Amino acid sequence: MRSDIVKKGVTRTAHRTLFHAMGYTDEELSKPMIGVVNAFNEIIPGHIHLREIADAVKLGIAAAGGMPVEFPAIGICDGIAMGHDGMKYPLASRELICDSIEAMANGHAFDGLVMIPNCDKIVPGMLMAAGRVNIPTVVVSGGPMLAGRYKGKDISVSTMFEAAGKVESGKMTPEEMADMECKACPGCGSCSGLFTANTMNCMTEVLGMGLPGNGTIPAAYFGARRMLAKKAGAVVMDLVKKDIRPRDIMTREAFENAIAVDMAIGGSTNTVLHLPAIAHEAGLPLPLAVFDEISRKAAYICKMSPGGTYHMQDLNEAGGICAVMKELTKLDIIHTGARTVTGTIQDRIKAAVIERPEVIHSVENAYM
Repeated sequence: MRSDIVKKGVTRTAHRTLFHAMGYTDEELSKPMIGVVNAFNEIIPGHIHLREIADAVKLGIAAAGGMPVEFPAIGICDGIAMGHDGMKYPLASRELICDSIEAMANGHAFDGLVMIPNCDKIVPGMLMAAGRVNIPTVVVSGGPMLAGRYKGKDISVSTMFEAAGKVESGKMTPEEMADMECKACPGCGSCSGLFTANTMNCMTEVLGMGLPGNGTIPAAYFGARRMLAKKAGAVVMDLVKKDIRPRDIMTREAFENAIAVDMAIGGSTNTVLHLPAIAHEAGLPLPLAVFDEISRKAAYICKMSPGGTYHMQDLNEAGGICAVMKELTKLDIIHTGARTVTGTIQDRIKAAVIERPEVIHSVENAYM
């Protein structure tokens, strides 16, 4: 095991005593040491509940015979940072997240990692670290927020950005805006439309670094998210046993799949910032020309908020990212043999079905 360098042998007695100081037993030290990278904080709605996700991950690791060790990662809320000098920091924080995970993972010789992000720069920062450190890794997000409801309609944080303009122009009263702002974001999770966070959590699925449902199962579906987190803990142990690493999964074919799905769901344009950065850390060039080439073959089949009226819970009900990928195979733009943390893309999509055709259109009935 990679972690033997800090746990085994006479010359590591001092190291072991430090582990014992934290309550780790000799039995635990004989097992693979798995870092659980938890981006929990109390400033991002998408991260406020990540303690519970981390606890479930650690249960999954321990049940599968590993030694879970949790450590933190920072995160900045793009929404709260927006419109003032704070917006200088989120993109730069992506590099800080990547660098700090590299320092922790290599400084302590972890055998594997489970990464728990949820929001805009945290997801790509962790995926970059996975490619750079290149030890067995699974990424499991906290899930998207449910849409808010106002006068019978689904709304989200983007509705509130628009509401500010309506009040300024006299099209809405301040009282209406105040009523709406208490209902737009009803609880934990990454903002309910297809903004950067949810796009990148979906990209994590397509890249093969997350489990099915990683991008779409709502954060409020507590049981389903905990089960997903426990499974992630078990899966990383299997990856350690088989020595399957992120660069075995995040191949050129995986990135081409991600771009195709990004085009199909109308994901955030920030994927053009993040996917090439992740590919770079995985040792792959991903020029912008590839986005253009794939976009000419792809079909836009999901019209999600803020470009449409559907939210992430609708995409989840409709069959999720697996159903989107299966539909895109009709255009021969999905590499079904691409590897994931659990088998191949083909394994994932063979049973996928579009349950709500008004949410996921067929390629024959694409928006464009």
